[in-house]
Amino acid sequence: MRAIITGIGHYVPDNILTNQELEKMVDTNDEWIVSRTGIKERRILGKDKGTSYMAVKAAEMVLEQTNTAADELDLILVATSTPDMLIPATAAFVQKKLNATNCWGFDINAACCGFVYALATASQFIETGKHNKIMVIGVDKMSAIINYKDRNTCIIFGDGGGAALLESSNEDELGVEDYIFRLDGSGANLLNVQAGGSLFPASHETVDKKMHYIFQDGKKIFKYAVTAMSDVSIKIMEKNRLTGKDIKLLIPHQANLRIIDAVAKKMGLTRDKVMINIEKYGNTTAGTIPIAMSEAYQKNMMSKGDWIIISSFGAGFTSGSLLLKWALD
Repeated sequence: MRAIITGIGHYVPDNILTNQELEKMVDTNDEWIVSRTGIKERRILGKDKGTSYMAVKAAEMVLEQTNTAADELDLILVATSTPDMLIPATAAFVQKKLNATNCWGFDINAACCGFVYALATASQFIETGKHNKIMVIGVDKMSAIINYKDRNTCIIFGDGGGAALLESSNEDELGVEDYIFRLDGSGANLLNVQAGGSLFPASHETVDKKMHYIFQDGKKIFKYAVTAMSDVSIKIMEKNRLTGKDIKLLIPHQANLRIIDAVAKKMGLTRDKVMINIEKYGNTTAGTIPIAMSEAYQKNMMSKGDWIIISSFGAGFTSGSLLLKWALD
């Protein structure tokens, strides 16, 4: 039994925040942002909506695309770092809004690696034979935890998400082939949101100290990201006796264009073999890979039987790569 992707979709808010608009908010400029990150604009969800709103929109697109009824789903996995609430899981809100009456679900928090981790988790449930249809969603409303007076973070992040339907298949040559995941907790202090959990519960003091906003040490993260993403991606190729020539498409986490280019170069891939859309959306954390995968599918960048590598890194530090043979025509 193999797990194959039978549908892929995404959702991004209509509201666009451009670099020119950010110039009016913080000490930065369009040329600097583009040269350092590759980002030209990002999407922002309205304050009256939570992460689950985008998750449902993306999932509905997939259900319609695959002609699947919500009550056919066995499981919903939501990868997010910005849940609607600490309790209950965002998956509960998604299940309710989709009216997926016959499934269970839970959230996965692996920061920017969330969707890749969730995809592998879903594939394991399918390979056991226990589940047949699983909705995997990667989504984040990063604007909810961004300080728009902090130019180190506000230029990078945006809102959005995507969803993939995983189903069981007897075609052994298609679907999720392999994955390599890692966790290095020593990097936890370099990218985090300190307050809001059990260590620093919300208080007047935590709000005053701006501890509910995301913090990152950009320079150190950049070096780690290139090394970590390249390492797991090269290793998964070597493990499966593949080279850059065998890979049809790399779908990397969209955090920084320079990181993406460096990783692709180390893997021996030309730019035409890399899906890049960071200029439009910025870093949507768990949302970047499913959004990129959805757009790649819409652009016919992948054909049935193609080798695809998904690669990511994130807070924790988390890192991982997943190898799959594309199943959609």
